[in-house]
Amino acid sequence: MKLLKDKISESLSFLSSKKVGRSKVAIVLGSGLGQFADTVEKPISIPTSDIPHYPRSTVPGHQGRWVFGEIGNIPILVIQGRVHYYEGYSLEEVTYPIHLLAGLGTTHLVLTTACGGLNSSFFPGDLMLISDHINFAFSNPLIGKPENQLGPRFPDMSQAYDKEFLQMAEQAGKDLNIQLRKGVFCWVTGPAYETAAEVRMLRTLGGDAVSMSTVPEVIVAQQRHLRVLGIALITNSATGTVSGKLTHSEVMNTANKAAGRMGILLREIITRLDLLT
Repeated sequence: MKLLKDKISESLSFLSSKKVGRSKVAIVLGSGLGQFADTVEKPISIPTSDIPHYPRSTVPGHQGRWVFGEIGNIPILVIQGRVHYYEGYSLEEVTYPIHLLAGLGTTHLVLTTACGGLNSSFFPGDLMLISDHINFAFSNPLIGKPENQLGPRFPDMSQAYDKEFLQMAEQAGKDLNIQLRKGVFCWVTGPAYETAAEVRMLRTLGGDAVSMSTVPEVIVAQQRHLRVLGIALITNSATGTVSGKLTHSEVMNTANKAAGRMGILLREIITRLDLLT
């Protein structure tokens, strides 16, 4: 069986053959937010199915392609569609794209995600900047043999979400008159949505939003020394906080409606990257 570093080397060789340039910033688009990729200027689109060893997304709303290009003359890479632990992949596979980004020289990573609102003051359509997270999946993508580690085995997570990056995004929201919430993000494995009792537990323990992705990517990003900004779109109120059943189509519908606002915010954040020290 090939080591992770050997797989990554083969994937990077393939990407190099496509003559894509270095992108300082990469954005991972969550469920229903993929249309932002269509706004990239001078795009070079690569289906993830063409990239050696790259896992295939099986979830509606995750198209599965990398789009290299520019936003306001700033080189950017947009990942349209992610893979999830609940799809049957290992956490090494789930976080494979992050290792590729590090290998490509990416230094700043923006992770977007559709999630359920735990905080009673949050409503569907709200955007939340992630200040910290709680790993309720009780697993970790860094578990493994030392020879398969591509960075420190025990990375510091005290500032998993870059404070300066976060402050810059907050100011961008204010200048655009886009209301931004801020809160703690909870990762659960899914794919079943949370029970009402689980939601009460998550709220009691300090969670503001919950989703089935993102945290493994953040952990590996810290291991690979990427600066991370997390933006969660509240697509629904969590189970037990409102009446009615939750469906994936509801999540997608809310995400589609808020995608334009998210796109405006992302473009503004990208144009301000040079303000970061």
